[in-house]
Amino acid sequence: MSSRLPRILSTDLFTPAAEAAGRSALRGMAPFMPAASAERPPFQAPPERRRTQIWELGKSLHCSIVGTCLSSAELRQLLVRLGTSGAETASDHDLHVQGVLLCGSRGAGAKFLQKALDRRHRVAIGQCAKARDADALRQLWAEALKRGDIPGAYWALLTHPAATDALVAQAFGEVHMLSHLVGAANRADIRRLRQLEEDNAALAAKLERQQRQLRDGFMARDQTIRRLNDLLVRETAQSAEALRLAGPADPEDVIGGVMAEVNRRLAVETTRRERLERRLNASLQTLQAADEARRLAEGERDALRRELAAIEDRIASLLPPQGEGVADALDLSGLVVLYVGGRAHQAPQLKAVIERAGAKFLHHDGGIEHGAALLPGLVSRSDLAVFPVDCVSHEAVALVKRSCRQSGKPFIPLRTSSLTALLSALTSVGPTSVPTAAAEPAP
Repeated sequence: MSSRLPRILSTDLFTPAAEAAGRSALRGMAPFMPAASAERPPFQAPPERRRTQIWELGKSLHCSIVGTCLSSAELRQLLVRLGTSGAETASDHDLHVQGVLLCGSRGAGAKFLQKALDRRHRVAIGQCAKARDADALRQLWAEALKRGDIPGAYWALLTHPAATDALVAQAFGEVHMLSHLVGAANRADIRRLRQLEEDNAALAAKLERQQRQLRDGFMARDQTIRRLNDLLVRETAQSAEALRLAGPADPEDVIGGVMAEVNRRLAVETTRRERLERRLNASLQTLQAADEARRLAEGERDALRRELAAIEDRIASLLPPQGEGVADALDLSGLVVLYVGGRAHQAPQLKAVIERAGAKFLHHDGGIEHGAALLPGLVSRSDLAVFPVDCVSHEAVALVKRSCRQSGKPFIPLRTSSLTALLSALTSVGPTSVPTAAAEPAP
């Protein structure tokens, strides 16, 4: 920030004539005054604490002032009033450049810009005027940052008499970083805006289709009403003609017959409408009951999943490293079980369970690290292939099924990659009761 030049207070009380008259009066009062007060030094006014003008600020601050403290519309209006050529049609960037150049020279344009900024941010300037030192001004700036009231507080701080170079540098740095944050947020908002525009276009097209269908439905309804009215008129005319041919009749009887027919048809339509309303109410109640049942089922499903996860953790904690302590109810003596897929950290537990049951364990990770070309050879060496449908690639599943069908080996799809699913599938498997590939359980 450039140094501030102090101004000396001027007043008519200290003109040369007034000063001479004062000295004469003092000389006339000399006999009645002490000798020490006869020769009083001349009065010097203290320097005034004034706000810094925009052209006195460093040029590096002009860009942030114009970009932060004035909107594009206000800057355009100001340049138009100053008679700047092309200000009405200039881009926002060109307006910004013109405003920054205007700040650097001390002239009518810079003074006009100073007045416009003071007028726009007079509330913030009044609030900061209460600060008497840099610490108080720094506190006001911190509070303005928290409120998000940046433009006015920034202009008031830069032009405040108590602002130091360190405080100005701090405020400039914070405003500079805020511009980066705002730019990043604007980019995210632009992406979101484009997505919203696409969604809006799709919804507008859908609304247009629905309006067209609704309009076609109204036209069809109107045509049906007109056709029914024509039919009613013809039937009424035919009834009147039949009555006329049958002989003279009372006109009131004819009108009564027509009204009775109309009332009958109205009653039929009313009954039909009531029946449809009852069906609609019943359908809504059924739908509500189905939604409630679905919510209950989802809650039970989530609870079962949590229970299954707890059981899995319990089983994993009960399995020692060598697979000792597993229940002897599972007997797979003499079988070779191929496990395809699953999670890598579960392989030792799966191996411990299967080998403890008396079977030999073969494993293929489904193509993550093991090549798919190894699967046919592993299938030929095994008696039974199992794979979890939730943790295996489609290519590996297709290759296992094809290899098992070609070699006549059975395979069992598991619902999940958990130990519980494996134990549940192997409880019915024994050395003489291996299921065939034809009896494939649903995944």
